[in-house]
Amino acid sequence: MAKQLSRRAAIGIGAATAALVAAPRSASAAPGADPAPGVDPAPGVADPAAGAGVGTGSASSLIRHAYQHRKAAAGGVWHSHVAMLDSAGALGVVVDDDADRVTHGYSVQKLAVAVAVMDKIDRGELRLDQRLDLTADIILGGSGIYFLQTVWGDEVTVANFLTALLLVSDNTAVRMCGRVVPALEINQILAAKGFAHTRVEPVANPNRFFLGVTTPRETHDLLWRLANKTLLSTRSCNFLLGILRWINGYHDGIRRDMSSAERSRVATKYGADYDSRGAARHEVGIMFDPTGAPTLTYAFFADSLGDLDNYGGTHPAVRAHASLGRTMFDAIAPITHRTARSRHSIPQFRPVNGG
Repeated sequence: MAKQLSRRAAIGIGAATAALVAAPRSASAAPGADPAPGVDPAPGVADPAAGAGVGTGSASSLIRHAYQHRKAAAGGVWHSHVAMLDSAGALGVVVDDDADRVTHGYSVQKLAVAVAVMDKIDRGELRLDQRLDLTADIILGGSGIYFLQTVWGDEVTVANFLTALLLVSDNTAVRMCGRVVPALEINQILAAKGFAHTRVEPVANPNRFFLGVTTPRETHDLLWRLANKTLLSTRSCNFLLGILRWINGYHDGIRRDMSSAERSRVATKYGADYDSRGAARHEVGIMFDPTGAPTLTYAFFADSLGDLDNYGGTHPAVRAHASLGRTMFDAIAPITHRTARSRHSIPQFRPVNGG
C-alpha cells in the first residue's frame, strides 16, 4: 500500500477541516517496547483473579492507570472516553482524554450509518426484509466479504448488508446503505438524534459518501443510548447489538484475550485507515454484566501512529486495545446491576457440524 493520503481522507479533508476542533494536538508519545502477550503491561494493575475483590473506585483507577501506560507504549495521539456504572448504578466517567476532539472515525462510523438505516426502518419507510440487487458496479474492495465472491447478481436484504456492515465491516455494504438512506439524510437523522459532530461526508453522487467524523464523547453517547434502547426502537437496538456482540466478529483488539463467553458480553466496532499524519486504529464498544445490563462503554481513537500497513493484532495500538479490554472486563466482573432498566442477551454459542 502506498504511503499517501487515503482516498477517503483526501476527499473528505475539506469538509472535515471545518469541523475539526482547533485545539493544538499534544506531542506524540515515543513508542515503547511492547510486552509479550499475556504479560501484565501496567505495573499496579490487579491480577484478573483478584478482580472480584476490587471496588468500583479502585477499578476506575486501575483502568486509568492501564490506559495511560498502554497509550504511552503504543505512541501516536489518542482521543478517548471510558464510562462505567458503579455498584449503585450511577454512570461515571473513567477516562476523558481529549474526548471532544472531532476526528475521522473510519469504519467506526459504520455504526452511525447503521443507526440511520434502522431509524428509517423504525419510521416505516424501509424494511429489514427489503431486497436490493448486488451488482458488480457497486462492489468496493478493502474489508468485507462481498468483493470476495468474484461474481455478482445476488439479491440481498437490508438485514443482510447491515449484518455484513457491522460483523465484518464490509465496505460494499456502506454503498448499499447509501442506496436506501442518502448521505444528506443520514446526516439529518444523526443531527435530529442530538449528535452535533457525527457526520458522513457527502460526495457528488447523493447515494455515496465517505465515512466522516465523530468525537469520542458522541460515540459514547451513541453506544450508551443504543445499549439502553433509547436511541432506536427496542427491536432495532436488539438487532444491532446482536450483531456487534456475536463471537464471529472482530477479535484482534478489545476481545482478543477473552473466552467465547466473555466475548459475547462485549459489543465492539473497529476502524482503521491512515492519512498524512500516520496510521489510525480505533475501537469502540459496550461491555455487559452477566445479566445483560450495559455496564461500561469505551471509545478509543488513536491516530498519528506508525506501522501503517499492519492491520493485524500485532499493531501496537491494537495490542493496547487488547490489554485494555482485559483490564476493563475484569474491572466490571464483580458488578451486577439487578435493577437495570434495560438488558440485552444473545443466545449461547453452539457449534453445528453441518447436517
